Amino acid sequence: MKFSTKNLRYGVIGVGMMGCEHIRNLVAIENCEVVAFADPHEPSRINAKTLVKSAVEYDDYQQMLQDENLDVVIIATPNHTHRIVLEACLRRGVHILVEKPVCINVTECREIIDIERQTHKAGRLVWVGLEYRYMAATSELIKEVESGTCGNLKMISIREHRFPFLQKVGNWNRFSKNTGGTLVEKCCHFFDLMTLLAHSAPVRVSASGAQDVNHLNEFYDEVRADILDNAFVIVDYQNGLRGMLDLSMFAEGSQNEQEICVVGDGAKIEALVTDSLIRIGRRASGRDGVVEKLVAQSSDVVQGFHGGASYVEHRRMQEKIRYGGESEVTLQDGLLSVAIGQAAHMSIAEGRIVKLAEILK
Repeated sequence: MKFSTKNLRYGVIGVGMMGCEHIRNLVAIENCEVVAFADPHEPSRINAKTLVKSAVEYDDYQQMLQDENLDVVIIATPNHTHRIVLEACLRRGVHILVEKPVCINVTECREIIDIERQTHKAGRLVWVGLEYRYMAATSELIKEVESGTCGNLKMISIREHRFPFLQKVGNWNRFSKNTGGTLVEKCCHFFDLMTLLAHSAPVRVSASGAQDVNHLNEFYDEVRADILDNAFVIVDYQNGLRGMLDLSMFAEGSQNEQEICVVGDGAKIEALVTDSLIRIGRRASGRDGVVEKLVAQSSDVVQGFHGGASYVEHRRMQEKIRYGGESEVTLQDGLLSVAIGQAAHMSIAEGRIVKLAEILK
């Protein structure tokens, strides 16, 4: 696949909430166009058509892949369909951005990595939509850590206190068999951030969690929704760093939906995501030396969901497509984020510490 500065032709598979978010971002970017989209759910197609009237709509993504001359495909279908949709797109040779999680378990992730190797073409990108890396506050925290502000990083703690899962088409996200479980579906973002910051491999996971408040009396075809709504997860890394996740899905009364804190032997950095605020406190300066700064995306970024992160993600991916370079968020990154979530669910179910080697064997 040759590098090119031509107009990039996009197809979107799955035009629910996130599929339409990607369309809104892409129509705001020059030198690319959404030429087609596919979704079996007619109301979703009708909604997508209002965003990009010139695009050809399909109810079958396979037909879209066959009929359209596409450069890039966005996959934003339900989690449990990613495996089969990814394979079809990989075999077409197009660039791919697949929404998180890559797949619902490590086995499927590994199958996709193998298929990517078999079908690989020079310059073809496969990019995983772990867009929390590109939120303004999170991105600034990553830059500070990489610049050495913390010194040697030792601890990462992430708190997400938020609202329950949204309603999705067919209520697919009410069941762990479809999502991979809450700690895969929702929390792969945070496990990805932990691993990115740690610069090390995760080795052990210990977790406690339950379904205590949300969806307790929701039944679909006489089967009760089974997704966890709260958990604590501890991740130990090979280099001695420790990460912790504190999740509550019934904490609507929170000013900051996500709070990320990293501590090294030289400083502590906090990112308050909703407020888009960074706090830096150096040990040598003590409590009175804490510095705060507001951060924001540049003025040309389409805000949308995740504070404009998806827009930034698309611009970065397009630069790599046009001028060469590797994916910034690889299938291997996606696999590790899924593996930690899968290990956390196993830890909860079996009441023990789980070694990542058990999941990655």
